[in-house]
Amino acid sequence: MNLTDKKVAVLGAGSSGKAAARLAMVKGAQVQVFDTSDSVTNWPDDISLVTGATVATGQSFDCDLVVISPGIETDCEFVKSFSRANNEIIGELELACRYFSGKIIAITGTNGKTTTTSLIEKILTEAGIKAVACGNYGVPVADVVMREDMPEALALEVSSFQLETIKQFHPNIAIWLNFAPDHMDRYTKVEDYYQAKLRIFENQTAQDLAIVRAHEKLPELRAKTETFSTEDHDATLYYEGTKIMESGKELVDLCDTTLFQRHNAENVMSAILATRQLDVSLDSIKKTLASFAPPGHRCEVVRKLNDVLWLNDSKATNLHALEAAVKSQDAPVILIAGGKDKGLDYTPVTPLLKQKVKACIVFGQITEQLYRDFSSVVPCFKASDVADCVSQAAKLAQAGDVVLFSPGTSSFDMFTGYVQRGQAFRDAVNQLENPTL
Repeated sequence: MNLTDKKVAVLGAGSSGKAAARLAMVKGAQVQVFDTSDSVTNWPDDISLVTGATVATGQSFDCDLVVISPGIETDCEFVKSFSRANNEIIGELELACRYFSGKIIAITGTNGKTTTTSLIEKILTEAGIKAVACGNYGVPVADVVMREDMPEALALEVSSFQLETIKQFHPNIAIWLNFAPDHMDRYTKVEDYYQAKLRIFENQTAQDLAIVRAHEKLPELRAKTETFSTEDHDATLYYEGTKIMESGKELVDLCDTTLFQRHNAENVMSAILATRQLDVSLDSIKKTLASFAPPGHRCEVVRKLNDVLWLNDSKATNLHALEAAVKSQDAPVILIAGGKDKGLDYTPVTPLLKQKVKACIVFGQITEQLYRDFSSVVPCFKASDVADCVSQAAKLAQAGDVVLFSPGTSSFDMFTGYVQRGQAFRDAVNQLENPTL
């Protein structure tokens, strides 16, 4: 892609927009960044920025290329105002990957993307393959392709938002972890979200590999397909007890790793299928698994107190993640759930709650909805905040129980994000021996 002396408009002044602007400048373009916010802090002096941008701003700016940040809806009037018959509109992911010639392992799914992306990076690095975790997790791809020491492979987490703006994006290996309704505050219907995710396979050929969770409802794919499952023994890899199996033979026993729970076993299986495609040995994979710790706030153990296990799963920002976390527990569960109203239906999870959960504590903007939906199958209690949730759970929990903080929705009603929410849970749990609680 030749950008020399081309005029490029970058929409959005976040990390993705900044990286896209920098890359376009390095490639010789004249770049202008536009953001609808009235002010942007910590912006570099050498990148031209227009704040308070409007539709009128876009209508008056002629350019050869428009690069959209993933947080901006592609069909909004602001984006449309920059559209011309002779310019191209793409995202930062598409722009950056046009300048990368190595192997791309792309990971998408409603849940598990970040753990899988991080694990693949670690496995490849352990095997002596230069790899970087990037995209929706880690650093923007545009930052990576500007490095002097270009990696041999990308472990690339891709969101539906990023996939909306691809054209030529072509992963050598595409991983589809799972699919469940999410982001209904952005998409008008579930089908739109599904179609955006599905674009990960759009440019693959018969020489590529698609790795798919067994029984996902996908159309016929052009790439060779391998599957994984925690239930179906006909999948390429499957999970039995704590062991990952292939054709009746044990590959890896996860019992002494941090990844033994069912949902993480799926992440491991997809990572094995992907990395062995790049000729990584099973011994090397096992070595990485033995020392790997998933990123925080994903069913992480906060502490065990009085034989009660406290798990922080604040990253569970949708119903499928909540469901996966509950399914992975073998002990009686006290579930803490709640947060922002994302327009999701929570009734489908009630049969699982009836089976696995002994009590539920709900909080946040969707307190009343969850109380209404869950109290028909389990004892349900309302809490004012996360600390109150922990206090109530401590009174309910008995030896052998698991207290699972798996909110099932986003955190923006009360917190800046799932990390701050998870830290609030950690702090409250770690203060449990304090009499003030």
